[in-house]
Amino acid sequence: MGKRVNWQAFGLQVTMLLLGTFLLAFTYYHINFQNGLAEGGFVGLALLGKYLFDWPPALSMILLDIPVLVAAVFLKGRKFIANTLFASLAFSAFYELCEQFSPLTLNLQGNLPMAALLSGVFTGIGAGVVLRVGGATGGDDMLSLMISERSGLKIGTVFILMDALVLGISLIYLPFTETVFTIMAVLIAGKTITWTVNCGKQDAAPALRVPYAVKEKTARA
Repeated sequence: MGKRVNWQAFGLQVTMLLLGTFLLAFTYYHINFQNGLAEGGFVGLALLGKYLFDWPPALSMILLDIPVLVAAVFLKGRKFIANTLFASLAFSAFYELCEQFSPLTLNLQGNLPMAALLSGVFTGIGAGVVLRVGGATGGDDMLSLMISERSGLKIGTVFILMDALVLGISLIYLPFTETVFTIMAVLIAGKTITWTVNCGKQDAAPALRVPYAVKEKTARA
């Protein structure tokens, strides 16, 4: 007989992936985009390629994601890739909905510290929830996760280092003030991701534990 599917755990996982990606999409559009905050990670690199070499960002994103996806197939397994593809599609759909149908406008350009705080907290929770249930929202998230597992660094610390590096380079073309507050948002997001991924991990139900942490513990047993 085949392995029985735990539909309750599966439903909870899908729900958490949807909640995490919705929070990310909402934050990126209503807080980051509408208030001029920049982007780190692969998005920031794609925008840098557009500025310096006139490379199309969509193509650059695909080229950056492909090698990470291939590596993740061997290092993380098909379930992780399936969760990541689902999360990426959900994020794109939610972002499109926010862009097309949401009447809400959060104009915080006169209070960029508040925009950075909200961006950091909400993106940290959203990304942390997706990572906690065994997925990622893009190639940079997957790369951060794999580096964290193999280096021993906290996942949030890896996010901070990668995003800060990209944003530092992006000062070539980005406004200084917005970049500084974006770095502030990245620092807050990194700490929030670590907290979200690890909060209650020892006492959490199996469906909510961080899959890669469980795998490592099993391998050591």
